[in-house]
Amino acid sequence: MEPDLFAAPHAPEPLPPPSPARPHDLPLYIGTSSWSCEDWRGIIYPDGAKASDFLSFYAQRFPVVEIDMTFYRVPTRTMVEAWYRRTPEDFRFTAKVPKLITHEKMLHDCQTDLRQFAEVMGGLGEKLGPLLLQFPYFSKRHFATPQAFLERLEPFLDQLPQGYRFAVEIRNRWWITRRFLDLLRAHQVTFALTDHPWMPPIQELTRQHDVETGDFVYIRWLGDRQAIEAVTQKWDRLVVDRRQETAVWIAMVRQFLVQRLAVYGFYNNHYAGYSPGSITLFYDMWHKSQAS
Repeated sequence: MEPDLFAAPHAPEPLPPPSPARPHDLPLYIGTSSWSCEDWRGIIYPDGAKASDFLSFYAQRFPVVEIDMTFYRVPTRTMVEAWYRRTPEDFRFTAKVPKLITHEKMLHDCQTDLRQFAEVMGGLGEKLGPLLLQFPYFSKRHFATPQAFLERLEPFLDQLPQGYRFAVEIRNRWWITRRFLDLLRAHQVTFALTDHPWMPPIQELTRQHDVETGDFVYIRWLGDRQAIEAVTQKWDRLVVDRRQETAVWIAMVRQFLVQRLAVYGFYNNHYAGYSPGSITLFYDMWHKSQAS
């Protein structure tokens, strides 16, 4: 039976400190899914900060961010140049590929769109990390079989622009097969691992499959959007107890690092109510497990 993870709304878990003590000697990059959260004023950002300054404050605390807005539109070169200027030299960005490609065209006749997007994002230079192809849940109306999806995916991967790293996220749990993973592996594309109600738990997934398909690991802690929005609409405190899941993920991350794989991980506010707090919990438990 699924445990009741929601804390009582009238007695939320206290906010953890905003600056996690992350290990600097490991290729471990943990951040949030976007930096533009107004609810973080007075916690991550000063109360009077301009929204245009949020990224600079964010980059003082965290080493990486997943850019969410690129899912909705391709940024301008001016925007990308500003992101570069406002972050330190060791900061990293990952970005979602526009939904025009993954949701609307569904990989059909979109090579020009992807190339143009990648070229714009290339303005981040050495600060650019992986680009994420986030697919929705597909019904049989979209792809009659998993094989039909692979037949669309394979020629698309054959034409990925050179010089960029890619990760693929799917939401159809039964599509995670050896053939799918081998296809990603053949193209050095990473299979994105997600903590999401529709997808198998990481322990189950790694028992059944070799999930390491690229030279880096990409993790997305997404949570249950509908369930958490029934509890809170304000993203400034932890309202879900995720310690059990976090312990499991820490063990997995340590294994990936032992295999010399860089790990990129991103917390969504919907995972536990406050993604910076989830990061702090991760590192707090990381250090405690290391000491035990």
